[in-house]
Amino acid sequence: MRAGVVGQFAVVAAAWGSSFLFIKIGLGGLPPGQVVWARLVFGSLALAAIMLVTRQAVPREPRVWGHLTVVALLLCVVPFLLFAWAETRISSGLASIFNATTPLLTMAIGAVALASERLTRDRVLGLVLGFVGVVVIIGPWAGIDFGHDLLAQLACLGATFCYGCSFVYLRRFVAPLGLPAVSVAFGQVTIAAAIMLIATPWVASTPPRVDLPIVLSMLALGAVGTGLAYLLNVNVVRAWGAANASAVTYLSPVVGVALGVTVLGEPLTWNQPVGAALVILGIVASHGKLRTTRPVPAP
Repeated sequence: MRAGVVGQFAVVAAAWGSSFLFIKIGLGGLPPGQVVWARLVFGSLALAAIMLVTRQAVPREPRVWGHLTVVALLLCVVPFLLFAWAETRISSGLASIFNATTPLLTMAIGAVALASERLTRDRVLGLVLGFVGVVVIIGPWAGIDFGHDLLAQLACLGATFCYGCSFVYLRRFVAPLGLPAVSVAFGQVTIAAAIMLIATPWVASTPPRVDLPIVLSMLALGAVGTGLAYLLNVNVVRAWGAANASAVTYLSPVVGVALGVTVLGEPLTWNQPVGAALVILGIVASHGKLRTTRPVPAP
């Protein structure tokens, strides 16, 4: 296992796990719409720089841009807005825990939309464990309060549902086109940034209050979390394979919760890490890694 790939894997986990911290800091002076706008603009600029360095071509076919527009809405605009709005009401650590449900929702949606993604016994077990984990995180035994907290948690689940839909759409309609991964990322993030620029008068009408921590957080959220981390993740997938690279999903919520507690002093109730552990266990189970194999006797 090459040390360079391990380092890139660690950077990806740290970048994606810390994204929720940066969102929370940005919300200290920016409305959710402007946080998303800054994230996408800086992410687009970072990916444009990567495109120039790697000399990748920009897609030209209108059909490709049509598909990328759908992906931009499902993978960037809608989920980013939902997570940013949710973090005005819940902790960044809790938002990062809900983000860990993305692989399970992707698997469930893929089983419906893709003939090649059938539900196996392992995947059903993973979905059940993940569902129980989400219930534990919400904590219905304390009484269902249909206020801001519950709505914010449902918004997080809505965001991960959008992620799942986008990944299935990418596999079904974009992957067969054979485009370079960086070109796809640049196209979808740039379209998403353009959409947010157009929508700014409606989603970001509150005057911003900007200071240095907010500016640095938005730069890190966009350039690192949405730009550099994507490129590094592609390298990790190529070196380790998709299954091993997906282990970043296990580490991101750990990073998100740890930063929320240590940097922001966010409270952590017992059911949140327990529920997160069940979600992660569900992801592990869905990959068939909970099964035990019996040794074959020697002839």
